[in-house]
Amino acid sequence: MNIAVVGCGLVGQAWAIVFARGGHVVRMWDGDPQAVDRAHSLIASQVADLQRAGLIDDPQGLRARIQGCATLEEALAGASYVQESLPEKVEIKREIFARMDALASASTVLASSTSSIPASAFTESLPGRARCLVAHPVNPPYLVPVVEICGAPWTDASAVQATWDVMVSVGQKPVRIHRELEGFILNRLQGALLREAFRLVEQGYVDAEGLDVTIREGLGLRWSFMGPFETIDLNAPEGLADYAHRFGAMYQSIAEGQTSTEPWSEALIQKLEAQRRAALPADRLLERRLWRDRRLMGLAAHKKQAERDDG
Repeated sequence: MNIAVVGCGLVGQAWAIVFARGGHVVRMWDGDPQAVDRAHSLIASQVADLQRAGLIDDPQGLRARIQGCATLEEALAGASYVQESLPEKVEIKREIFARMDALASASTVLASSTSSIPASAFTESLPGRARCLVAHPVNPPYLVPVVEICGAPWTDASAVQATWDVMVSVGQKPVRIHRELEGFILNRLQGALLREAFRLVEQGYVDAEGLDVTIREGLGLRWSFMGPFETIDLNAPEGLADYAHRFGAMYQSIAEGQTSTEPWSEALIQKLEAQRRAALPADRLLERRLWRDRRLMGLAAHKKQAERDDG
């Protein structure tokens, strides 16, 4: 299958690796020609890391399947599926989807990597709007496999299924979102946790490091291989309903103090920024990001082996 990646930033580069790793030919395009060249260089580095982690066994073949294109027309020619990953602005999405809808074959699925914008916000007026939808990844998708698939009210079921099939074919873990909502599922869950985390620091209950330890050495350990519903299903003798009946009143009482929708204050942001920079100077952020990705590679390898062991 030929797949077009439109936008060659960090997310676009990562998608190119995902699709090429899955055996597909990938054509990349970006409005900035230099972005395509930079993408090739960064992809080479990322692929080398994946090989060292034992997550790919044919780095040369993978890289050979990724091609840069000088024009959008060239990238879309013969593509069965398109993954757009341009900046998170509805005006940009509207403009690029109009161009892609006019250029791509009528059977080509057009998907956006947008983190929060529903497809209806940028596809409503398109003649081919029925083949447009969102396929929202977690960065980097070659290490974090979940993909949220969410159509607009007018998206055809065949486009949703085709996207699902593409994601399964490259080893991703698709989740079908049944109707549109801002932020989809992952970012709404992340947002709820972040809001409470900010509030707990602001009110003096904990500092940034203590909060991070609570997630990293507590909830995050279980969440690395099971979700919150399975977690509570296993945390009461008789399962989920038993857990809800035992602890529902406690969570209801807590929830009554979690109703604020105030924005994060600048003072709070700067307080947390200072605590993070004390723990990690700004000039070491890239080093730590690369460390994070290596740890994710180790976890991905472990989970891959665990899936094989579980049958």
